[in-house]
Amino acid sequence: MRTNVKKLVIAALMVALGVLLPMLFHVLGAGTVLLPMHIPVLLCGLLCGVPWGAACGLIVPFLSSAVTGMPPLFPVAVSMSLELCAYGALTGLFYRNFKWNLYVSLLAAMLAGRAVSGLANAVLFGIIGAPYGFEAFLTASFATALPGIAIQIVFIPALVFALEKLKLADPIVRK
Repeated sequence: MRTNVKKLVIAALMVALGVLLPMLFHVLGAGTVLLPMHIPVLLCGLLCGVPWGAACGLIVPFLSSAVTGMPPLFPVAVSMSLELCAYGALTGLFYRNFKWNLYVSLLAAMLAGRAVSGLANAVLFGIIGAPYGFEAFLTASFATALPGIAIQIVFIPALVFALEKLKLADPIVRK
């Protein structure tokens, strides 16, 4: 029971950060480049596991859209919710369930989430008749996002290791 309450509190904090961080980063003009919404969702999956990470990822874009108007609801928030849901679920699955190395878990989830984003954008942009091809996918998911990806690879593992060491997050026990 205590573990579920702890996970609920962490997940709620990550949802709040998922709305607040983009507001701060967009004021600085760096929102789409530094990917501030991704950080709390990835953390939620790593710290709390699959269902909490998935729920956080699914909720954050819609909540942010409702509260701030960013991202636009359709097709961007819909696509982002699928991408972030994949991030949250897969980081939890790889790190907490499969007990993979933290960096491998993070990178695998980031690649898979970007694949989900590409597929979702292809379908959703197709629905509204807007072009979305492989070049647009590579540009949005990798070229433009490179600074944010670098921040995630450096910042997230350091934070997870620190929280585990401080016993604020449950460490992974490997056999």
